[in-house]
Amino acid sequence: MKVEEKGHTIIIKDTQGDLASFLLKLDHDTSFSKHNLIIDLSSYKSLIAKDILLFADFYKKHKKEKKSFVIVASEFDFNANTKKIVVVPSVLEAHDIIEMEEIERDLGF
Repeated sequence: MKVEEKGHTIIIKDTQGDLASFLLKLDHDTSFSKHNLIIDLSSYKSLIAKDILLFADFYKKHKKEKKSFVIVASEFDFNANTKKIVVVPSVLEAHDIIEMEEIERDLGF
């Protein structure tokens, strides 16, 4: 797991290629709860909506803390995406989503 902090956002990239162990590591690390979070799964070549839904608990925790949670998955059928979790094809787009959500929170939405 590679962790990179950029301002008010933490980017976490899975380096092992094992989604189950990656989720376990994320679940045990509570230091990410106060930051906007980008989960970079761009190394996975065959993600499905069911895989993305495994992150639902993390998504709910971050929304409750008024923080953003975005998943990057370049090889994903975006038409099959759930409406709850934001999935984008690049890290740049993830940063854009977080910036828009920060503006919405600042405006009281």
